[in-house]
Amino acid sequence: MTGTRNLCFLICLALLPLALAAQPAESPPRRMPNFVILFADDLGYGDLSSYGHPSIRTPNLDAMAAEGQRWTDFYVASAVCSPSRGALLTGKQPNRSGLYGHRSRVLFPNQAGGISEENTTIAEALRELGYATGIVGKWHLGARPEHLPTRHGFDYWFGIPYSNDMDGTDERVPGAYFSPRIEYWNVPLMQSQSVGQEYHDQILERPARQETITRRYTQQAQEFIDRHSDRPFFLFVPYTMPHTPLFPAPEFAGTSLAGRYGDVIEEIDWSAGEIRRSLERAGVAEDTLVVFTSDNGPWLSMRTDKGTAGPLRNGKGTTFEGGIRVPGVMWWPGSIQPGVVRDIGSAMDLFPTLLALAGGTTEDILDGVDLSGTLLRGEPGTREVLAHYRAGELYALRKGPYKIHLITEKAYGIGPERNEHETPLLYHLGEDPGESWDLAAERPEILAEMLEAVREHQAAMETRPSLFDSR
Repeated sequence: MTGTRNLCFLICLALLPLALAAQPAESPPRRMPNFVILFADDLGYGDLSSYGHPSIRTPNLDAMAAEGQRWTDFYVASAVCSPSRGALLTGKQPNRSGLYGHRSRVLFPNQAGGISEENTTIAEALRELGYATGIVGKWHLGARPEHLPTRHGFDYWFGIPYSNDMDGTDERVPGAYFSPRIEYWNVPLMQSQSVGQEYHDQILERPARQETITRRYTQQAQEFIDRHSDRPFFLFVPYTMPHTPLFPAPEFAGTSLAGRYGDVIEEIDWSAGEIRRSLERAGVAEDTLVVFTSDNGPWLSMRTDKGTAGPLRNGKGTTFEGGIRVPGVMWWPGSIQPGVVRDIGSAMDLFPTLLALAGGTTEDILDGVDLSGTLLRGEPGTREVLAHYRAGELYALRKGPYKIHLITEKAYGIGPERNEHETPLLYHLGEDPGESWDLAAERPEILAEMLEAVREHQAAMETRPSLFDSR
């Protein structure tokens, strides 16, 4: 009997590994995703070949669009630089954050204004969740120490504090924009680190060597990825160009059929490809959502040193589609639902989307909406209404396929003159993306519905005093 018990024990012991192997193993918890936002300056809706440009080559961004999502109706919250950047980083309309100006539409080097502590940035929210945070590129939300990126959630910054045509002698040099030289603009290249409660800021060179700046941004972005590939990270790469003056690197100069403007776009495309390859080499590409977009539409008065809004009307500075609708490319291998998305999206939506994907709370973000359902599962977008402001004033509003213009106004010498419309203009953006045929008289019921949407939006908007105009 004892021998039989011993035999049974030995058989059970032999079968134990098989029984354990049959048990479902607990999968290791998936790490929080990384986020990379690539943000061009003044790049138009039609400036990538995947968005219709006939002569600018953008194979890296086109591949990311094909493998991920290409958004056809993606917007920024402002048609000029500083308020657009503030809206992306805070998830708020510029009027709600105060990051706009009546007198000064963007921030200049000698201004006292800038982003305030009351505005929580996406970098601050993600750092609270354990993310490493870095910015490589142009800031333009205040140049005083208290306004710099490292005071607003970023651990590290390498870049310039404002636009590359500021702090210069260009106004006294005829044709400076179109025959640019480095010494015409005294913009500094800076580096800043946040270490505990201390900040280490330094000017690396002045004037910045702009013909090498995209390459150096790329190298800095790659180094940031390599340093932080073992933990979740958020990397913001706001390129200096194609804002004029245009300075392509020597190896890109003269290589595009689209002239100097095409050269710098193709260099930015190269940069996006290099950053993608760094993610792949570090083994974190499948853990990383990459977004590519622009801060506003093309600066149309810049002769041939300008981009194109494709079929859209007008450009930078205006609330016509060409000023505020921009490319929106989303890439996340293995996670994103590939395809072309025709729902409305906004750069303001990136804050709640990234925060939701990281497991954070998004209830306090009043103007952005979470796009993760569309990104991950191909669900219809939830944004129906998007308001368009200029200098703190509501100019236009989109609801579904329709857009209403309360005020229209030119920018940078390109018409029309300011007009506060007694009967607002009404366009159907699906039928008429170029906003050329006013439907207000033909569709009075739609006009009434749009005016009600304007009233509802205005009732919910709490406008803060301008932070740009502060003295």
